[in-house]
Amino acid sequence: MELYEQEIRKELHRWQRKMQRDPSLPNRLTKRLQDRINRIIPEKVHQAFTAAIKQMTRGVLFGAGFISPEPQPVTDLLLTEARVKDRIGFYKTTAATEGAITGAGGILLGLADFPLFLSIKMKMLFDIAALYGFDVKSYQERLFLLYIFQITFSSQQLRNKTYPLLANWDQYRQDLPMDMHAFDWRRFQQEYRDYIDIAKLLQLMPGIGAVVGAYANHRLTDKLGRSAMNAYRMRILKV
Repeated sequence: MELYEQEIRKELHRWQRKMQRDPSLPNRLTKRLQDRINRIIPEKVHQAFTAAIKQMTRGVLFGAGFISPEPQPVTDLLLTEARVKDRIGFYKTTAATEGAITGAGGILLGLADFPLFLSIKMKMLFDIAALYGFDVKSYQERLFLLYIFQITFSSQQLRNKTYPLLANWDQYRQDLPMDMHAFDWRRFQQEYRDYIDIAKLLQLMPGIGAVVGAYANHRLTDKLGRSAMNAYRMRILKV
């Protein structure tokens, strides 16, 4: 157990450095290009996207039909993380299957991928939180999931700003607004959309959509799962 904790501390420290490093030149150039594209897009389109993603995400997070798993006490971190990795593996397979099916269906079915994939990723975060002993019935814990999502699928600039919130969550949560409307939904949807645009556009192409959809969903789900593990490790290990 002690040896395992040493190993995950090393892994956590690597992740923490990655979340706080300065944006590289390619990161900055890509971000500038995406910002220019977003400025060209009409304001009404931005508002429509923001409203759609806000309602979709809130529906997943707070919908009556979305079951919140009971938190599990962490008595053995090695055993807990074995269970977490097993759940991530399950959701990676589920997401890859969903991506392959919607990718093979062309543009119309491909458009259905967004809400389906979002639900899979959020459900995985719910399960991970519960396995680490956190009660996702709490508004603050659900908002924590949104910030894990944001730090995973965003530019390095936004990661730099999001990381301190996760690293100091117990302090930050005391000043949280109790209204979910206060969350920056526009930035959330823009960063997420910019991050996955290329993969998702390729998923809509005939012939390669199924392969691209399966690969992209598998990789993105794995990335989110690893971010969640490290975010909860910070809280458990107090690092």
